[in-house]
Amino acid sequence: MPTITLANGKEFSAEINETILNAALRSGLVLEHSCKTGRCGSCKVQVCTGLTTPIVDELGLNPIERNAGWILSCVRSAASDAHLNVEDLGDIKIYPTKTLPCRIQSLERLSTDVLRVILRLPPNQQLDYHPGQYIDVIGKDGLRRSYSIANAPTSDKLIELHIRHVPEGTMSRYWFDEAKTSDLLRLNGPLGTFFLRDPSGLDLILLATGTGMAPIKAILEGMGSWSKERLPRSINVYWGGRIPQDFYWNPTEVGINLRYFPVLSRANSVWSGLRGYVQQAVLKSDIHLEHAVVYACGSVAMIDSARTQMVAAGLNVRRFYSDAFVSSSQNKMDPL
Repeated sequence: MPTITLANGKEFSAEINETILNAALRSGLVLEHSCKTGRCGSCKVQVCTGLTTPIVDELGLNPIERNAGWILSCVRSAASDAHLNVEDLGDIKIYPTKTLPCRIQSLERLSTDVLRVILRLPPNQQLDYHPGQYIDVIGKDGLRRSYSIANAPTSDKLIELHIRHVPEGTMSRYWFDEAKTSDLLRLNGPLGTFFLRDPSGLDLILLATGTGMAPIKAILEGMGSWSKERLPRSINVYWGGRIPQDFYWNPTEVGINLRYFPVLSRANSVWSGLRGYVQQAVLKSDIHLEHAVVYACGSVAMIDSARTQMVAAGLNVRRFYSDAFVSSSQNKMDPL
C-alpha cells in the first residue's frame, strides 16, 4: 500500500485505485478540493517524487502543468510511495456533509438572467458551513446541481443562492419557469474547501466572474464580525462582467472597509470604470502580490489565467485559492 507524504511531513496510506484525495480524507487529512471530477483544478498538487496514475482525464490541468508534474488529487491514485508539494488544511474545522430537506422561502430576479433563491431549513435542522463553501441542491427525479452559498451563516438559518440562467438547462428551466415558494427540495453540504484561511497582515484580493460573486459575498459578510486583529491589511474586490447589468450587487453594502472594482470585458464608450479581464486589472493595480493572498471564483479560464499570471508576478502559489464553476454535465454550474 503506497504511502503519501505531504510537504509538512504528514503521511497517509492509499489503497490501489483509491484517489489521493479520498485516501487523505479517510486518514483525517483534508486537502484542497471542490468538484471531485477532475475539472475545476482546486485540488491541483505537484508531485515531487513517486508515480501516480490518472483514474479519469484531468481536464483541469493544462499541458504546461502536466509537464511540470502537477496532478489533480481528486482523480489520481498512487502507484508508488510519493511526496507531494502540498499541505493539508491543518486544524481548520471541517463541518460534516449531510443531506437535509429544505423549502423555497423566496425567489427574486437580481438581473435578467440571475435569480436569488432563499432556502429555509426545518426548525430543528441546521447547516453549519464556512462562508465560501457550496451545496448540492437535489430536485425532482434526483436532479442535482451545485451552487455556492451566497450568505454567511445567520441566526435564521436561511441559505441564499445566486443562480444564473443556463439555456436548455433542465435545472435552470425549473428555477426560472417552474419554481415557486414552499417547493420542497433537498440539499447536500457543505462542500468544497473554498473559504478564508488567516489573512491577517496580508492584502486580500477577491476575484469573481459572473455568479462567482456569490461565495465572495458570503466571505465578505463573514468578515463583518471579525476583530481588527483578524482582518487583512486591505480588502480588494474585483468583479468581472461583460455588461454593467452583470453587476447585480454592490460589495460595499456589507459595511466593511474595502476597495471595489467592477471590470467590464465588453465595455462601451459610456463605461468609465476598468476595462478588460478581471485578472489583468489586478496586475495593473498598486497591490504588491508578494504580500497578497488571492481567492478566485468563476470561470475555469479566468482562474487558470489569474493563477499563472499572478504567480509569475510574485504571488506565492500557496496563497492562491480558487473555486472554478464547470459545466452542469459535471455538476458545478458555470457562471458565464
